[in-house]
Amino acid sequence: MIHLAMPEAQNRLPELLTAARCGEVVEIQENGCTFRLIAVPFAPSRPRPPVTGIPKAGRLKGLIVVPDDFDEPLEELREYME
Repeated sequence: MIHLAMPEAQNRLPELLTAARCGEVVEIQENGCTFRLIAVPFAPSRPRPPVTGIPKAGRLKGLIVVPDDFDEPLEELREYME
């Protein structure tokens, strides 16, 4: 682990970045605060998979039959409708 004050860290920044990239933990102190340099590997974005399984309008035409009296009130509810 490398401990440095901010002025020294500014002078040695390329060296410190290389050390962090190699797995070394670098701590920089300024005004009582400690900052830690940690290298995070870049993960390339994954390619988006092809879009499948999305329903298309009209695919079920002719497969679903709606009766003519679909909108008529139900016999069970007739007394509530009057």
